[in-house]
Amino acid sequence: MNFSSISIILIGSTLGLTLRIFIQNNFKKSIGFDIQNISIVNFLSSFILGILVALNFMKNEILVLFYSGFLGCFSTFSSFIYQLFILFKKRKFLRLFFHYIEVIIFSFLFFYLGYFLFSF
Repeated sequence: MNFSSISIILIGSTLGLTLRIFIQNNFKKSIGFDIQNISIVNFLSSFILGILVALNFMKNEILVLFYSGFLGCFSTFSSFIYQLFILFKKRKFLRLFFHYIEVIIFSFLFFYLGYFLFSF
């Protein structure tokens, strides 16, 4: 990996992390639940991934910037797992189940929507 690729990943990851923190902090006030903030981030990242797959970027720099950099830091699997753990720890098993199903199904639907809208 060369310096150019590292710089591109750094730029993409900084943008992704900044947007994730913005969404988590601003929607917390209006929605009231941290769990839903993580879901919003997962849905947006799935939609963006669907768009990128539909556009079929072949240039390596664009792939590194968006896939590894931006989406790698914007949507984190560990945040999703942590939210499931919090529900498990609070013994809210029904909520845990529905949150898991919600994120998996809606993330796939948002991915497909992004893919469908941008596949020509």
